[in-house]
Amino acid sequence: MTKPPIILAIDVPDVELAAQWVKATSEYVSMIKLGLEFFIKCGSDGVRQLKEIAKCEFFLDLKLHDIPNTVGKAAQNAALLQPKFLTVHASGGRDMIGAAVMSAPDVDVTAVTILTSLTENDLREIGFSQSPLEAAVGLALLAKSAGARALVCSPHETAAIREAVGDAMVIITPGVRPISSQSDDQKRTMTPAAAIAAGANYVVIGRPITSQWSNGLDAMRRAADEIVQGLK
Repeated sequence: MTKPPIILAIDVPDVELAAQWVKATSEYVSMIKLGLEFFIKCGSDGVRQLKEIAKCEFFLDLKLHDIPNTVGKAAQNAALLQPKFLTVHASGGRDMIGAAVMSAPDVDVTAVTILTSLTENDLREIGFSQSPLEAAVGLALLAKSAGARALVCSPHETAAIREAVGDAMVIITPGVRPISSQSDDQKRTMTPAAAIAAGANYVVIGRPITSQWSNGLDAMRRAADEIVQGLK
């Protein structure tokens, strides 16, 4: 049976707790995303432990951004963990993305365009002259030309990026929130169903599900199921 196109964001620095979350929601998600909070605390050993317990594909969201040689070596080592997706910042440039692609040929190197926490004013402050949409599309095309096989973008840029890059690239969309959820620190948000309709292959969802942990595993399952039902 095909699982829903949901990637569960595991934003907790604890392998055992992460494993409980994964087991509780496994029927509702396609894979899990392990980000900096988990990786900095638990490291490669923690990733291996969670893989062994959870038995599922995972997305290693490290957002690598450095000189090409450093990113290439980092990607080579990250590839030993066998993630499905590994993120790099598209703004690191063609050579940096290409170094990751060359060093991790069996991993879908995934280029992050514009973070969903950034507004147009934020982009101006850090030196972007373009709107979020224009910048994201440009970075997506750069990443494609450098060999990246997947992209991360805001749902508000998904339709334009899908049109620009075609159907072959995987688009992963964070910044999605069910109608009943708060936006937290995400600025450019959309519902999961709208993001998929706009052309995303996967939506990343964390706190709308994992924040229910304080109410128990059944509450997490209900939150996940509600989101899945909203995709139908």
